[in-house]
Amino acid sequence: MLEGDQPDPPGLDGDTVWRRLCVSAARAVPISGAGVALMTATGHGGTLAATDGPAAVMENLQQTLGEGPCLNAFRDRRPVLEHDLARAAARWPGFAPAAAESGIAAVFAFPLQVGAIRLGVLDLSRDVPGPLDSLQLAEALDHAAAATTMLLDLQYDVSSGGLHPQVAEAADSHREIHQATGIITVQASAGLNEALLLLRARAYAEGRPIHELAADVVARRVTFRAEDDHHE
Repeated sequence: MLEGDQPDPPGLDGDTVWRRLCVSAARAVPISGAGVALMTATGHGGTLAATDGPAAVMENLQQTLGEGPCLNAFRDRRPVLEHDLARAAARWPGFAPAAAESGIAAVFAFPLQVGAIRLGVLDLSRDVPGPLDSLQLAEALDHAAAATTMLLDLQYDVSSGGLHPQVAEAADSHREIHQATGIITVQASAGLNEALLLLRARAYAEGRPIHELAADVVARRVTFRAEDDHHE
């Protein structure tokens, strides 16, 4: 059941399947926050939904820094169960301290995959350290399986022949990051990897979601030229 008698967690206005999934996960496991992210071969592909506060910060940090539990879960094709984030600084030197600062003490990431097909990650977090017990882990895996099925069902909107609207927004933000990276390669005379690092570093330094900074780069409101790097 995706709906019940408990109040919804904050920050999930708008009735989408991703909202209902995050609400259900937050009630069933229990956890402090939940997020669902698209993933691509190059990393975090955009956030489909996240509860307010630390969970939203967690998704933004992973997309901005290019490290974190969702990247490992997707790459290794298995859950990442870090019940004490304070001990994970060596594993994620940028993500772990920043996430802990936002109030996250434990993170659990579950890849959304079917066979060789990899689609995304379900991220769960707690504000206190501690592992999931066997029943909680089973609930989390059930929600990851449900998210996988929903992603497969929503990959293509049969009415338009393109991505379903509940998937397209996250995919579009990832596409904008790629466009911005290409622009930066020209402006900064850098390779693609270096350009992406420049974009991530600036987003992190300014405390901005990387997709917002990417939109400014594409719109030419922000440049990465050495002689005139400024907001217009």
